[in-house]
Amino acid sequence: MGIVARRGSRPIFAVFAALAIPFFVAILSGCGSGGEPATVTSAAGCQEAEAPEPKEVDLEAPQQAVRAGEELTAVVQTSCGTFEIALDTKRAPKIANSFAYLAEEGFYDGLDFNRVVSGFVVQGGDPLGDRTGGPGYTIVEKPPADTKYTRGVVAMAKSLDEPPGSAGSQFFVVTSRDTGYPAEYALLGEVSKGYGVVDRINRLGTSREMPKQPVLIEKVTIEKG
Repeated sequence: MGIVARRGSRPIFAVFAALAIPFFVAILSGCGSGGEPATVTSAAGCQEAEAPEPKEVDLEAPQQAVRAGEELTAVVQTSCGTFEIALDTKRAPKIANSFAYLAEEGFYDGLDFNRVVSGFVVQGGDPLGDRTGGPGYTIVEKPPADTKYTRGVVAMAKSLDEPPGSAGSQFFVVTSRDTGYPAEYALLGEVSKGYGVVDRINRLGTSREMPKQPVLIEKVTIEKG
């Protein structure tokens, strides 16, 4: 099984446990105590959400602004919780730069994880929602030869006919112990905090590689230092 972003006509680039309450049942879709709608959660512990509408994006590749070795963290807020990615600016400065640029442009906000293979990967960042979309450009930065795609590693998806290190906007988080893949997928970094959230998304996988419910990327922010 490969990690791919399918090529189209464009370049590719909580638990709500039912509580036995003697006198009433709280209905989550109702209003909270302050009159605000209460958050609805699924059996997986994720907020209920609707799949995003497809959108075309055509951005130009950014200028290099990230310095090699600079400490950058991507904070990924999702409908299943928040996790953080320590961007590998030392071994993959071009990929980190592109990801940071897209995050700061708000590119990822409102997209989803539309490929979830339990015990393998969770993948998102496609504006079209069919695994063929991207930002309108491709960055190529071949990963180091000793790169291992083990649990918690974050890399970029690509189509099978693209050269090693090709990257658009689609990224995946490894949830298997070791995929055994050769060093062909552009390295982004590693989950540094909140892996339990990634595992929560991982448990939503199905045989069709689609999550049991939509998992939104609500916002991605970049923190320095």
